[in-house]
Amino acid sequence: MSIADPTRIETYERRSEVPLLLLAAAFLVAYAWPVLDPTLSSTVRDALLVVSWTVWAAFAIDFAVRLVLTRDRLRYAVRHWYDVLLVALPMLRPLRLLRFIALFRLLHRTAVQSVATRATTYVLGTTVMAMGIGSIAILDAERGAPGATIETFGDALWWSLVTVTTVGYGDFYPVTTMGRLIAAALMVVGIALVGAVTASLAAWFVDSATADREEADEQTEGQAV
Repeated sequence: MSIADPTRIETYERRSEVPLLLLAAAFLVAYAWPVLDPTLSSTVRDALLVVSWTVWAAFAIDFAVRLVLTRDRLRYAVRHWYDVLLVALPMLRPLRLLRFIALFRLLHRTAVQSVATRATTYVLGTTVMAMGIGSIAILDAERGAPGATIETFGDALWWSLVTVTTVGYGDFYPVTTMGRLIAAALMVVGIALVGAVTASLAAWFVDSATADREEADEQTEGQAV
């Protein structure tokens, strides 16, 4: 049995997708600006904090609306446990940036419908997003901590690059608990990206070989006629 009214849910999600993306972008600015510029005045910091909490409230309302549109609210909440955590635990609000995943749904609707094209779009987009968010999050967690090796955004960006590509030179590494949790998440993303790249290349080779074989068969049939 469906746990939601597909028509109502789909209509609501289509209408709320772009506003949620804009809110996520606003949150990104509000979260990243103080991290990248520690010299901000208290007035600006307070304003950005208000923006952060406003965005959190907006996403909480969004989840509440989706619950109202469902038939089995408990089952829906269990299936969307990440939304429950992100609403119930405001300290995890940086993870709300995962709402940018909705952007890939928009790209999916307009992209050329080939496996290689979709995979390339998703992999590149996810890589850039993971590196950017990971860099800001790790800098926020590590800077100023005893024994920290990641003290600048350049250090954080380099660390994110070698981590998400699973190279791991070890010249920069997290020393705080939060930093290690962020590193673990980025490692999982990196492993998934490597798998996606491998699958994309395999699909491209298979498609290419199939197309060449079909072209050869057509030429053979043409010569026979």
